[in-house]
Amino acid sequence: MDIKRVAVIGPECTGKSDLSQFLADEFKTVWVQEYAREYLDNLARPYDADDLPIIARGQIEQENIREREANRVLICDTNLYVVKVWSNFKYGYCDPWILQQIATRKYDLYLLTYIDIPWQYDPLREHPDQREGLYSIYLEEMKNQSVPFVEIKGNRATRQEDAKRSVMELLAN
Repeated sequence: MDIKRVAVIGPECTGKSDLSQFLADEFKTVWVQEYAREYLDNLARPYDADDLPIIARGQIEQENIREREANRVLICDTNLYVVKVWSNFKYGYCDPWILQQIATRKYDLYLLTYIDIPWQYDPLREHPDQREGLYSIYLEEMKNQSVPFVEIKGNRATRQEDAKRSVMELLAN
């Protein structure tokens, strides 16, 4: 069976995890949690650019494992576009291996979460004042690639309904 891959991406604190979990429950499937969070929670030092390819590999590995458990669709809470945007934003470049993986890994739909929900403090979040600029970067990334994407905006119920409808359309085609 061909499993469709849906990646939920966007700036930090825009409801990606909440939406991913909702969609997995709604479609009775599994979701891939953001590997960066697990990695950084276990890191005994500040992260640096050299950690990003390790995070990317971990995200890919988790996607590959969870895909075997998926029911028609795999929901990914972030993917390598998030690593790319963050790397370029923080360090001014992105590891070529990450870019190569972005070019070769297949996704069927991107859900781009907007910044219209309130910022919530989390020790792993770094730039509450940069979300608008980061969103613009994500939007440009989505416009410059070939996979369909949907901007997810509004209150929680609206976001869930729009995301659910988008995944239903993907599965119907």
